[in-house]
Amino acid sequence: MEFFKPRKLIFKAWDKESKLLMRLNSIDCKKGELFKKDHILLQFTGLYDMQGDEIFEMDVMLMGGEKFLVLWDTERNGWTLARLTNTTISEPLLKSTCGKATRLWSYFEVDN
Repeated sequence: MEFFKPRKLIFKAWDKESKLLMRLNSIDCKKGELFKKDHILLQFTGLYDMQGDEIFEMDVMLMGGEKFLVLWDTERNGWTLARLTNTTISEPLLKSTCGKATRLWSYFEVDN
């Protein structure tokens, strides 16, 4: 199957209790759904910022002096960059876009 190359699935999680972002050494699975009790799972987008850092959902990105939030868009069925000031305005998250952006932090790491 030369046409199929599995992608790497990586997750980080926000621990709701300790309020820490962490890499996980295990994730539970029930009927095909991944979960970790008292955690919010954040999926790796498969993309990297201009400094080579992995981009995860709910990461805050800086591009052109403006901050964006990485979200999954169910209508577009893909990753998007939503303006942090107004998340209803978004654009697709593309590899070319990521090369112009810097990952700042996870949304959960800052009091909003």
